[in-house]
Amino acid sequence: MNPPLWVVMGVSGCGKSDIGRRLAQALQARFIEGDAFHPPENVTKMAAGVPLTDEDRRGWLLALRAELQRAAGAGEGAVLSCSALKRIYRDVLRGSDAGAVCFVHLTGPRELIAQRMAARSGHFMPVSLLDSQLRTLEPLQPDECGLTLDLRESPARLVEQVLAAARTS
Repeated sequence: MNPPLWVVMGVSGCGKSDIGRRLAQALQARFIEGDAFHPPENVTKMAAGVPLTDEDRRGWLLALRAELQRAAGAGEGAVLSCSALKRIYRDVLRGSDAGAVCFVHLTGPRELIAQRMAARSGHFMPVSLLDSQLRTLEPLQPDECGLTLDLRESPARLVEQVLAAARTS
């Protein structure tokens, strides 16, 4: 059995990095911070309050897919934090092996996410882009491996829910 490859997804401020790190630790897997792979021009654009286009995201998504493939090729599990807002983005991350990558979609009230974004310091993503991300977001489809979780749950509970789902799949 291959080690798990998980992508913790959702809009900015939903807790992807925190839950991703915790999940990776619980799985004894590598954590990949998706934001660290954005090229400088993407970061500059977002910091200025300009939403990224599909073309802006393409190279970033391909770099993230390469990281997942590198982990799989080394026989390692991996957990990636990545917005993965659209089905086409998730398709890029999955590559040709649709069953190898599963998604954890963290979702919750817009107001709570906006509060979280406003409270964090040192992040390039402004609260002004939240509505754009929410408009772009395409929830997981029934044929996609993954689960949707309520970010109002405690981080420990969210990780336990993923682990329980992983045990039953």
